[in-house]
Amino acid sequence: PATASRWDPQTVDYQELKSARMEVPASRLLQETAHGRAGAEDSAGCGELVWVGEPVVFGQADSIAGKYGVWMKDPEPVPPFTRATTWRVDTVGTEVRQLFQYDNAEQFSKGYPAKVHILPQALESTGAVVYRGGLYFQQRRSRLLAKYDLRGEAIVAEKEIPGAGYHGQYPYSWGGYTDIDLAVDETGLWVIYSTEKAKGAIVLSKLDPETLEIQRTWETNIRKQSVANAFVICGILYTISSYTVPNATVNFSYNTATGTSRPLSIPFQNRYQYLSMVDYNPAERQLFAWDSFHMVAYPVRLARA
Repeated sequence: PATASRWDPQTVDYQELKSARMEVPASRLLQETAHGRAGAEDSAGCGELVWVGEPVVFGQADSIAGKYGVWMKDPEPVPPFTRATTWRVDTVGTEVRQLFQYDNAEQFSKGYPAKVHILPQALESTGAVVYRGGLYFQQRRSRLLAKYDLRGEAIVAEKEIPGAGYHGQYPYSWGGYTDIDLAVDETGLWVIYSTEKAKGAIVLSKLDPETLEIQRTWETNIRKQSVANAFVICGILYTISSYTVPNATVNFSYNTATGTSRPLSIPFQNRYQYLSMVDYNPAERQLFAWDSFHMVAYPVRLARA
C-alpha cells in the first residue's frame, strides 16, 4: 500500500522487514578484474546499460551498525580530495551523523578512516551521494535535502522536495526508510522518490547541485515499493528486481529523453542477499552497492550511443 508505514518508528527493526537473510561466508577481498576494466573502456561515452558484471568486494563492516549503509566516491572531486577518496556511512540506528573519510583504498579495505566527520543534522537511510565536494543527504524524519560542504564541514544548502514521501511512506521493497534516494550520473544530480499524487510510482527530479532547486521532474509508471533499488546512468533510470534473490535482474528502465519505460532482464547478482544501496559512479563506470555488511562494486557495460 502507498500509505503511511506500519513500522514502529521507535525501533531500528524496521530495517529487517519480513525477509529471512541466508547466511553466507564472507568473501576475501577481490581485485578488479581485467574483464571489468575492459568493459569500462569499451563503454566510453553515453549509452544504454547492457551488462552488469560480478560484484567485487572492497570493504567489509565488522559490527551490526554496518549491516546496511552507503559508500561513495566523488566523480568530480574538489581538492584536497581526489577520486581515490572514499566515503562511508553506517546507517543502522536512529541518530546517524558519522561520515567516515578514507584517503585511499588500503584505508578503506582495512576500515581505518583518515577522519570522521560529525554531520550537523542526522542522516536518514542509504540515499546519500558525494558530488563536487559535497555530501548530499536526506535529513532524518523529513523531506528536506541538505548539502554538506566537505571542506568547510558545514551545511551550505537545504531544500524540501515538495510532496515527497518520507520515513516509510514510499520506500524500496527492502524498507529501511528509503523513500528519498539521491543519484549522480554523467549529467548531474538526481533525486528518486514518490508522492501521494503519483500514487507510489517513482518520481525522478533533476537537481541544481548548488541550490538543490528542482530543474525538471518526470513521473514514471514504475511502482517504487515493487523494486529493490534504483540508479541513474546517462539520464536513464534503472531499477533492480530484488534485494535478496541471488540471481536478481535490472528489470526496468525509464528514459528521461523519451519519457518512456520498458522492461529489462539484465542479470544482477546479490552475492550476500541483503542489498540496501546501489549507486552509479560515472567516473569509475561502476555500480557501488552495500550488500549485507559488504561494500561491493559492479563493472558495467553500456551500448554505444
